[in-house]
Amino acid sequence: MAEEIINRVANSKLVTINLEDYYPQGERVMFDIKDWLLEEFVLREKDFRASAKSHDWSQYAGKFVALTCSSDAIIPGWAHMLLSTYLAPVAKKVVVGDLEMLETILYTEILSNLDLSEYTGIPVIIKGCSRRPVPQNAYLQLINKLQPIAKSIMYGEACSSVPLFKK
Repeated sequence: MAEEIINRVANSKLVTINLEDYYPQGERVMFDIKDWLLEEFVLREKDFRASAKSHDWSQYAGKFVALTCSSDAIIPGWAHMLLSTYLAPVAKKVVVGDLEMLETILYTEILSNLDLSEYTGIPVIIKGCSRRPVPQNAYLQLINKLQPIAKSIMYGEACSSVPLFKK
């Protein structure tokens, strides 16, 4: 008679955290400042302000916006701030940087407000694979919050996890 197969993973107290579950819904867009520069390199204040004033900002309604400059131009800080005054009333979030920086900032805000007390004293797996762009910094922030409270922390899937920390 064959021995009964027992699913030890299903019977354990192991809990999986999937950062993708916290992914903020909404379109992400890049706003490239280079298009408003003279020869994509020189920022002329008067022209820049005129472009900002005449631009249709409603197209960014409800979106997450990353302000960037894809040329090697030096952009003064006030330029980002000026664009933010137009974007803040319509966009969900505005950051200076690329789309990865945008995701990092979104996850930083989410994780800083996340109550992880339910993971106190139990083994946790941080799920690694996701279909959405979860930045590497989000995983670091999560493990930093879990380490003081979790019994153990692993990365991956229950069937093939990598141990990271054990109290």
